[in-house]
Amino acid sequence: MSVDVAQAPPSLLVCERSSFVEQNNRVGSHVEQLHFNYKVSLLLPECSSAPSHLDSVLKSFSSFYLIRKLPIYELLNKDFLESAVYHGSVYGLSYKTRIDEDTCVALMPNGRLCLSLDKHSFQLLGFEGTWSRFRPKDRHIVSVDLTDSSMAPGGRGYLRLLTGLMSRLPLSMDFLLSHHPGGGAYLQPLLSRYDWSEHRPEMISQVLPHLSCPSDPKSCDVQSFLEWLGAVDADISSENSSSSFLSSFVCPEPKTVLSRALSVSICGLLPPPDVHRLIQEVRRYLEQTRLETWASLTVHGFADSPVSWRDNEHGHLRGGENFYTLLMFQDHAYHLYLATGAHDTCPP
Repeated sequence: MSVDVAQAPPSLLVCERSSFVEQNNRVGSHVEQLHFNYKVSLLLPECSSAPSHLDSVLKSFSSFYLIRKLPIYELLNKDFLESAVYHGSVYGLSYKTRIDEDTCVALMPNGRLCLSLDKHSFQLLGFEGTWSRFRPKDRHIVSVDLTDSSMAPGGRGYLRLLTGLMSRLPLSMDFLLSHHPGGGAYLQPLLSRYDWSEHRPEMISQVLPHLSCPSDPKSCDVQSFLEWLGAVDADISSENSSSSFLSSFVCPEPKTVLSRALSVSICGLLPPPDVHRLIQEVRRYLEQTRLETWASLTVHGFADSPVSWRDNEHGHLRGGENFYTLLMFQDHAYHLYLATGAHDTCPP
C-alpha cells in the first residue's frame, strides 16, 4: 500500500530566544521536564580539546543500572519506596520495549509510575487509567503518584495495584534505573534481589577538521541549522560531492569553513541534573575563550519512553523523536529549540 508522505502530520518545533541573565529564562525548567535522555551531543567550533573543567563534567555523568527480568510489582516494594522513591530523583525505564507494540513502564523522579498498556493488559490489571491520546482504540495509560497518601503501603489503592501486578498481570522486563545524586546506595534494596549490572555512559569524542558551517547561527533558518547539526552528528558530509551516492545535503548559506571543531556525544540513561551541570560548564567555557564563538548542545529523549515532556504521554507511531537543541553564545544569549514527532504532546 502506498503512503502519501505529504499527508503525514508535521512534527512539532517550539523556538525560544532569551538570555541566561534573564531571571525568568526557562532553560532549567525545560531541562528538568524531559526526564529520560539517552544521548547528549555537544559541538564546540574552533576547539580541538575540551578544557579540564569541561572534560571533567563530560566524564562524570551518573552511572545507571540494568536489572534483568524485574517484576514490575517490585517498584511498589515498601523498602524500595522508602529508600529511593520517597527521596525523589529516581529515573526508571523499561529496556528495549516498543511504545507502539509492547507494555512500557517509566518511574519518574517525582514518584509517578506510568504504564502504557494494550487493551487486554489494561483489562487484566484492573486499575484505573485513561485512554491513550494517540491510540484511543487499543491502548491505555495508567499513571499513579506513588508518593500520594492514597498509595501508601497497605492502603486500598496500593493493594489494588500491587495485587494486579502480582497476580492478574505479572509483568516482568529488563529495566534501566538510576538515582541522582544518591546512586546505587539508594537502590540497593532492589538491586540485591535480582541480576543486575552497572553501566557508565559511553562517551565518544572526535575533532572535525575543515568543517563547513553556517556563517551566522543566530540568523540561520532554524530547520536548516538543525538539519546541519544532525548531519554533523551523524558524520554526513555537506559537500554534496558528485561521487557521493549517500547524501545530497549541503551546508546552509552563507557559510564558512571552521579550521576544526570538537564533537562529543554521551549515551546512556542520562539524568537531567547532569545535563544541567554540563550546560553551566559550557557557558563557563564560552566566557573564558578568547574566540568569538558559540556552542550547541542537543539532548535526545528515548524514542520508546511512555512519557516525553513533563509527565505527558509520548506517542511513537512514526519517528518517536523528542529532543531539544540549546544554542549558546558568548554574550549569554541562547536559542532553544524543542521538538517532538507529530503524534506527541507539544513541548512546553
